[in-house]
Amino acid sequence: MSTFISASNLADLMGTSLATAQRWGESGVYPYHRSDAGKGGFFMEELTDVEPVKMMLHTKWDDESNVVPLRDFTSVELFAGAGGLALGMHLAGFRHVLLNELDTIACRTLRRNHPEWNVLEGDIHRVDFTPLKGKIDFLSGGFPCQAFSYAGKKGGLNDTRGTLFFELARAVKEIQPKVFMGENVKGLLSHDNGRTLQVIRNAIIELGYTLVEPRVLKAIMYKVPQKRERLILIAIRNDIYERGIRFSWPEPYHRIMTIRDAFCKGELFDTDVPDSEGQSYPAKKARIMAMVPEGGDWRDLPIEEQKDYMGGSFYLGGGKTGMARRLSMDEPSLTLTCAPAQKQTERCHPTETRPLTIREYARIQTFPDSWVFEGNMANQYKQIGNAVPVNLAFAIGRSLIRMFNEIERAMPEQSQLESALKSVQRMVPPSLF
Repeated sequence: MSTFISASNLADLMGTSLATAQRWGESGVYPYHRSDAGKGGFFMEELTDVEPVKMMLHTKWDDESNVVPLRDFTSVELFAGAGGLALGMHLAGFRHVLLNELDTIACRTLRRNHPEWNVLEGDIHRVDFTPLKGKIDFLSGGFPCQAFSYAGKKGGLNDTRGTLFFELARAVKEIQPKVFMGENVKGLLSHDNGRTLQVIRNAIIELGYTLVEPRVLKAIMYKVPQKRERLILIAIRNDIYERGIRFSWPEPYHRIMTIRDAFCKGELFDTDVPDSEGQSYPAKKARIMAMVPEGGDWRDLPIEEQKDYMGGSFYLGGGKTGMARRLSMDEPSLTLTCAPAQKQTERCHPTETRPLTIREYARIQTFPDSWVFEGNMANQYKQIGNAVPVNLAFAIGRSLIRMFNEIERAMPEQSQLESALKSVQRMVPPSLF
């Protein structure tokens, strides 16, 4: 049976425009087809020279799903947020010893869902990580993208002072984990003309680690119904790297998940999406959004309505395709933001004229329905929108566990889980300083 992929999804996999992907079909570069819903696209089996599609067709996803840790591998997570990355790593097999997060409501969410996790609430600048030295296998954190001073000619760790990357690096220096991971926005690659990433590279060398060549992972390749991209940085301690231990990036899922997969019973979830609270449109906006077809945006409105809704933006260049945007059931969602009804990044339900609900938001980020978000509705949207998709984290986590199993075979040692947990119990919450 052939697997259909829309022109839009192929464009996202290839990092090109929809117009280019459509041109491939129209010009006969690849055989062009129509889905049952009339959408233009391709059969994946006829795209064997397209590298991302080739990877999906020959994936070892199922084999990786069976990877289990040889022992309890201990983990610390910084900037933990509402737990998307933490949950994915937990499902992969890591045992979280400590999670640090500044936001009080996000900490409540973490404790609500995993009371056994040690959540250290407060400012990371005030956390002393030295009690955990030599007891932690893996450290991770999604640090914000910030410009560095770049004072020195080579730009190393000292040039990152005052940034949250420096705090992650300080934690690495004090703990000395075997491996650490940073995740960030794709824009970090080009931030400050590439100088930001170069300083990070230099800092990692100073710390005594070898950086795996960074990679931008597309969430749609890892069983996530969302066009979200994250830059992943993984560094291996030099004494381990010198033994020939290497990291292999996760295998992709065999097809792209859509909003239909997120909202309806099937491969992703055992039930249809449950009812939950959500924002609503004011009457004027509801009238406008009702005119937008599934998968459409402001350009599908009558011309006078376009001018009225867009205001001065109507006369500016650029597609502005996030405005008055209605999602499509048979496509992945656009990247979720911290609110579902912002004018510049509209995320209207595919078939109903309303913003996505809390549980719909959570499903697109592949949180289980059992994961409860604390705080008011705006807090909940923000926590979900800022999270790493759980299934993306799970895929990365399995690949990391596979590498840790290799490390364990080469350098066997007993788990430091109990000792690490005792050390954490003695650490003073930074909010009490």
